[in-house]
Order: sequence, then structure tokens, then C-alpha cells
Amino acid sequence: MADWTARLRASGIHFAISVAIGLLAAALVFLVWYPYPYSEISGGRELFAILVGVDVVIGPAITFAVFNRRKPARELAMDLTLVALLQLGALGYGLWTVAVARPVHLVFEVDRLRVVHAIDVPEELLGREPAGIQALPWTGPTLLSVRPFRDAQENLDTTLAALSGVSLSSRPDLWEPYEQARPRVLQAARPVASLRNRPGINAVELESQLRRMGHDPARLAYLPVVSRKTFWTAFIDPATADVVAFLPLDSF
Repeated sequence: MADWTARLRASGIHFAISVAIGLLAAALVFLVWYPYPYSEISGGRELFAILVGVDVVIGPAITFAVFNRRKPARELAMDLTLVALLQLGALGYGLWTVAVARPVHLVFEVDRLRVVHAIDVPEELLGREPAGIQALPWTGPTLLSVRPFRDAQENLDTTLAALSGVSLSSRPDLWEPYEQARPRVLQAARPVASLRNRPGINAVELESQLRRMGHDPARLAYLPVVSRKTFWTAFIDPATADVVAFLPLDSF
């Protein structure tokens, strides 16, 4: 009985430490790499929950299995050290997986906003971003725009590349600061009232949600938001082109 109690105690301590480390990792992921709404738009929440959930459960479970006070102290210490190293390795791999898929930019592209992830940016184009723009920031997504094409040939080349899977928004050589695109953003954005007659959209609920968020629907415009597998909607201040709110709404 004493052996089982010791195992449970050791496993419980390991679990508490694992949870504390998991919370620190969660703060990094959800406050820095995937701040709302990107935790939902980019799928970071589900991926992180699986990786860390498994890590937090498996480590203490292995400790429960290997902990035995009858073992020599050196052997027991080596066993627990190995468990900790395996667990930290798994956590590191999980964080690396989440990091390479992290959203790095929200880019205005013609008539929409597109979420660009670190893995979307072609390696051969890194270094071709304009001065002052960080290609793969580690402090959360930044707001950018796709600049106008310089000539017909560039238009053709980038269109062909887009057909092969490289979106315009993923190309550092086409980026420009969002400030330079504000007039084009305002021209492309549509009034929220135009969503009233869209199939599948409950206009009353939509306006109620915006009001709960502190915004007057009559004073907002919107743009669709494109991510890998989801479509959201960004709401825009029609005077400044600032993005002021997001909702999980397909407005295409």
C-alpha cells in the first residue's frame, strides 16, 4: 500500500509540474503567437490542446509506472531524469510544430484579408520583403497589404505562381505597409447592411453581436477573411480602415 501511495504522490507532483509548464507554454502560444481570433482562425487551439494534453498526461503516467522506492537512489534518479527529458523533448517538438504553423501576417489582398502562416511563406522569397517589415515575426501577426503590380509581366508571373499554390499574400516581395493601402481597403470594404440579405446570415444576431462588442453596425464595413480551412469576417472602421472586430462568419 505504501508503494502505491508513493507512486501516486510522485505522479501527482509530476502532474502539477507538467500543468505549470503547460500553462507557461499556453501563455506563449495564445498570448503571443496565436492571439484571438487566430487561435480559432488558424487552428492553434486544437493543435496545442492535443500536443500538450498528451504530454501532460503521459509524463505523470510514466512516472507512476517507473517510480519505486526499492530501487537504488541513483537508478531511480536516472529513470525520473529520462522521463523528464523525454517529456521536455515531446513538449519542445509540439511547440516547434505550433510555431512553424503560426500566423505571421494578416494581409489585405485585392478584396479580402488573408491570414498568412509562417509555413506559407516560400523560403526562396525570404529576404525580399520591404525594409521595415519582418518576414516571420515571433510576436504575433502584423497587418500588411499586397502592393499593386508594377507591370503586366509581374501580374502574369505572380498569377501563375498563385495557381501553383503560392498566394499573393504569401509573397514577401509583394508586401507593403497596411497604411499605404488604406484607401484601397476602404474602396473594397462593403457596408455591414449589405449582409442582411445574404443566405445563411442572421442579420439580427449579427448586429446584436457587434453591439455586444461595442460597435454600431451602421458605422462599420466588412471584408472577408481567408485562412487555410476557414472563412471569417473582419469589420472595418469606414473612416480609418482599422480592423476593429472579427466574427466566425463566411461573408464571401
